[in-house]
Formats: sequence, structure tokens, C-alpha cells
Amino acid sequence: MKNLARIFACMLPLLFFTFPIKGERGTDFDPLTNLKITIEIKCIRSLDYGKWYLPKFKWMFPDLYVKVFVNNVEFRSPVWHNVRYVEDQLWKFTCDIPDDQEWVYIRIELWDWNKGKDKLMDIGSIKEPEKRYAEIYYNVKSGHWLGGDWLSPVKALSDSSGYGRLNGCDDGSTYEKDGDFELCFDIYQNDYDGDHIPYWAEVNVFGTDPFSNDGGIDHDGDGVSTYWEWKWGHTFKYDHKEGRYIDEWFYHPKRPENHSLLDLDNDGLNNVEECLLSSFGADPFRKDIFLEIDQMERENGSGEAILPPLTKRLLEEAFSRHNIVIHINEGWDGGGEIIPYSNHTSRDDLKNIYLNYFLHGDLCKWKRGIMHYGVIVHDAGWPGYVYPTSIDGEHYQLDSLQISADVVENLSRKFHFIAGFLRRGFDRDYQRAVAYASVIMHELGHTLGIFNWNTPGCDNIYTVFPRREWWKYRVYRSCMNYNYVYILVDYSDGSRGKYDFDDWHRIDLTFFKREF
Repeated sequence: MKNLARIFACMLPLLFFTFPIKGERGTDFDPLTNLKITIEIKCIRSLDYGKWYLPKFKWMFPDLYVKVFVNNVEFRSPVWHNVRYVEDQLWKFTCDIPDDQEWVYIRIELWDWNKGKDKLMDIGSIKEPEKRYAEIYYNVKSGHWLGGDWLSPVKALSDSSGYGRLNGCDDGSTYEKDGDFELCFDIYQNDYDGDHIPYWAEVNVFGTDPFSNDGGIDHDGDGVSTYWEWKWGHTFKYDHKEGRYIDEWFYHPKRPENHSLLDLDNDGLNNVEECLLSSFGADPFRKDIFLEIDQMERENGSGEAILPPLTKRLLEEAFSRHNIVIHINEGWDGGGEIIPYSNHTSRDDLKNIYLNYFLHGDLCKWKRGIMHYGVIVHDAGWPGYVYPTSIDGEHYQLDSLQISADVVENLSRKFHFIAGFLRRGFDRDYQRAVAYASVIMHELGHTLGIFNWNTPGCDNIYTVFPRREWWKYRVYRSCMNYNYVYILVDYSDGSRGKYDFDDWHRIDLTFFKREF
């Protein structure tokens, strides 16, 4: 009786709702099970909430909650009070859907609760910038969706924020304070064999076994799994003759493709590598950066990490605004290890750290050319620098960076009150987090191809106030400019005149894997 009541509750709104998308009706799209849909909210991240960071006044932070409508039936998450980020408290729900209806209407909204005066946050689509929410149409035949979030291999049609990711900055409000948020989600339906590939797709497209969980098998031996080719190898094409969307498959689990040569988002990761990192959030049609950071323990030998936790979030926020998702120590082999304390670290020491803590004596050689590497040491002579690495003494890559904690800690303590205005926050831990995030982003920029020889305002000691070229390059508001490093966690967009440089559109995500 309870199941019948839930089915009736989900179907009742359909009596009063007309789908704007034409689809099939009357066919049981999965005769092996009663169809249910699960919607999972995976993370929420503020991209511009407020001009100042005042953690002692957390009541100023939003009280976030999510509304999801499935065929016009509302589901509401709990309220997360006084937060800018929701990453650990995931929310998901499952509801019945009609077995014989091709499309399911879904609407996702993010709200700030304010005692009866709730405010709608912006997670809108680049296709419909006037909307602050996302409308999605989920297809039970293929298990994919379109609308405010979609998947396309054609660059001109692609969703730059990525599949299963909504970005309020997509409407052009990157540096405007209008409640832009990032929201990551997933939608999937149940199936008999539990491989998340719908019955209809297995039987009518792939010819795989709907009674056997074979999603992890590479049927055609092209280096990626059946599940990966199902998830990322599909798009919808509008058939003007029939007046409806039809399925189009450009990858097939029983037709080998050259995935080791395909990098459609040009982020330096081919499809085989994207598949390898798929459980950590890699999207083959959106730019991703994977950065492993290991840290030297404190001088007292406590084994405590140095890097403030907020540093990671500041970096994620900066890149997310521009639809580059940076993944930092997401749990891959050996990520985030603590290195024994040393008073001074030489360049030879850094090379050994790279081999022993990143590659683990060649056991994790697969990470080379896929991930950037960073190490926080006590003192390596400079606040930070990039260094080339090699595993054979002949072929080098500029894929690694070091940060000297002793220098950064001292710099973050200097002129605390004045720096508070520049960093827009007076909290001690926040200022440390900004200093670390800024210098990491600066050195990471070198591994992405930004140098003084192609960007004169970069690494120029004369751009620091009040030296002679400060007036000239002050418009270059980038952490690559020595005048803003330790203060600003951002690259410049080139919008401020002649001596500004557009870092965001010039960075090369493939640069770190080039050999020289």
C-alpha cells in the first residue's frame, strides 16, 4: 500500500502537467524492475558570497537548503546553517517514476533560508542566464538528461561547467556579488543487475546482459569500461522531422575507439586517464586539474599538517568560477602524506621526495603526466618555485612545485591589519589560508605555461609597490604578479586595459606533461 501511495503521489501532478519534450509512452522501459529515480546532491560551494570573510560572524553566512521537483512533486533537503560550503553532508533521495514514460521532469533550486524570506541562489545555466535554477529532463531509456545541464561532444554545443555540475557564474556574473553557487549532483535509476546502465540501453543499443553487472568490463579492449562509455558516450540530437529528441551514441562498449588519443576538453587527460580518475570526479568534456600535495611535519615532530584546510576551498572556488575543477588530494594512492621534518630542503631532496612520496618508488608511476605535484617543506630557500622532474634522467617535465612554510608563515604575519583589508578578512587562520592558496596558485600557474617571458607583469620584482613599474602593471590583478601574491587567490581576466593580461584564457592545461 505504501508503494502504491508513493507511485500515486509522483504521478498525480502529471495529470495537470504537459511535457514540453515529446517522448514515447505506453512501453515498459524496464520489465525487470519497478523504476525508481535517485537524485544525489554531492557538493555545494559558494563562488562569491559576500565581500569579506568574517568567520567569527557565521550568522552572516547563508543557511542553505535544496529543493528538487520530480514531475512537480517537491523534495526538500535539510537546512545547512551558516555555511559557504557543503561537502561532507551529502543528501539524496529516491522516488518512484512511471515505468512507461520516457521523460522525467526535474527542477533543482538552491535556497538561503531566512525566516520566511528565503532567497533563491544562482545555479543557473549558460543557455538560460535569466534563470537562477536548473530545469532538467531525464530520459529513462538511456539514463541521460538534457536541459539546464547537458552533455555534448561538440565544442560549440558543450556545457562548459560539466555534466552533473551547475555554475551560477555561467551567466557572466563571475565577479559580481549576486549569490553565485556551484552545485554538483547525479541522477540515476535502479536496474536489475545494479550496474546503473538502464535495461533499455543494454538490450537495444549495447547488446550487453541486463541480468549481469558488467559495467566494469572493457568489452572491446580500448582501455575504458562499459559503464564509462555508456555514461560519457551519449548525447541527444533533435530530429526536426519527428519533432523530438533522439539518442545518439558516439562511444560504444563493443566498438573500440582510440581513447588514448582523445582529449576533447584539452585538459591534458586523454579518455583512458579520464576513466582512471572518474571515481575522483574527472569529466572528459570539462577541464580538470589534479593536484597532489604532500606536507612536511612541523618542527616539533608532531606529524601535524601545515596547510590550513581553507586553502583547498579557496583554490577550488577560484578555479570553479571559470569552470576548471581542481581536485586536491581526493584519496588517490599516496595523496596527502606527511614527510619527516628537515630544517632545509635542497633541490636534490625535492627530487627524492617526488620519487618516494609521489611515485612511491615507481609503484605509482601512472600518476606522472596525469597529476601535478606540490610539496610543503619547512625551508627550500625561496617562498615557492617550480622544479622539473625526471624518472630516467633524460626526459623532464615541469609538473612540480614547492612551498616553503617558514617563509609563507612569516609573510602572512607581516602587516596583519593592513593585509586584512587587502585580503578582505582579519582572521588569522583565514589570512594564512589566503597566503598559502595564493602562492600555490602562483606556482601552479607556471606549470600551466605562464612565465615572465610571455607575460611581462609576471615574476617582475619591479611591479611591487612602490617600485617603478607598479604604476604600469597594477592593473594586472593576478597572483602571478608579485604585487598581489600572498594577497589574491585569482588569475587575471585581461579586462583592465593595456598592461593587463588574460591569464584565464591563456593557461595551457597540457603544459605540465610536455617533455623537454
